[in-house]
Amino acid sequence: MRGGAVKAALFVTCFNDTAFPGTGKATVELLRRLGVEVDFPPAQTCCGQMHVNTGYRDEAVPLVRGFVEAFEGYDAVVTPSASCAGTIRHLHARLAAERGDAALRDAVARTAPRVYELAEFLVDVLGVVDVGAYFPHRVAYHPTCHSLRVLGLGDRPQQLLRAVRGLTLADLPAAEECCGFGGTFSIKNADVSVAMGADKARHVRQTGAEVLVAADNSCLAHIGGLLSRWRSGVRVLHLAEVLAGTGDAPVAPAEPTPAAASASARAGRAGRPAVWQRGRARAGGRPA
Repeated sequence: MRGGAVKAALFVTCFNDTAFPGTGKATVELLRRLGVEVDFPPAQTCCGQMHVNTGYRDEAVPLVRGFVEAFEGYDAVVTPSASCAGTIRHLHARLAAERGDAALRDAVARTAPRVYELAEFLVDVLGVVDVGAYFPHRVAYHPTCHSLRVLGLGDRPQQLLRAVRGLTLADLPAAEECCGFGGTFSIKNADVSVAMGADKARHVRQTGAEVLVAADNSCLAHIGGLLSRWRSGVRVLHLAEVLAGTGDAPVAPAEPTPAAASASARAGRAGRPAVWQRGRARAGGRPA
């Protein structure tokens, strides 16, 4: 694909589409700036990760089928989510095999290898490290578990961040430790999840970073919630939104949509604040 015009489909993911649409927009803006023709198949829905993680493997199969129907035929599918890319590349084939559906298995074999997390696509497919971004801030990068252990993303995000003009990349202590989000883990094991998140948030503060960056908004939402409650002043921002910035316009912190914020507030009234407060108390309130 390096020899001529590149065309790619955007898999925005259901989480980004619902709560962080700015990440999807930044991804499209960045890719178009680099000369990529971006298509958005409107039939796309969910990759099925949440269903698989909670044991609903049969229910995930229609989502796998829907994914290959929406994206089959594209040379590349780009997603600003390492966890969803990892799910598609490593779990869709297993689900198709378990169902014993030969047609689905073959469709997954054609489609899944063409799915790339954004940093993979930029570095491995486009062969680009310097994307022309400008972001004059001190940044720490959190390698999410799926990006590190499932997808094998390596240091591609750090390569991209080091090439951003004005950006200072700080070393994050215990970077490879899990933040505690883990999708439904944070719901089923809330106290443990918050304690793990508190450790990660303390490490972020130790870097003196103004912004925490990652390849998954789900983990950023988890860590960012603690950083916000501690009034740390540290923003969280998806990698795509940093790379999309050129200095022509200010880059705003990642914020959920009003609908998502309202849903979060309703969930909080159902009892989550108590869990957050217990985690905060174990972490010593607002640590220095």
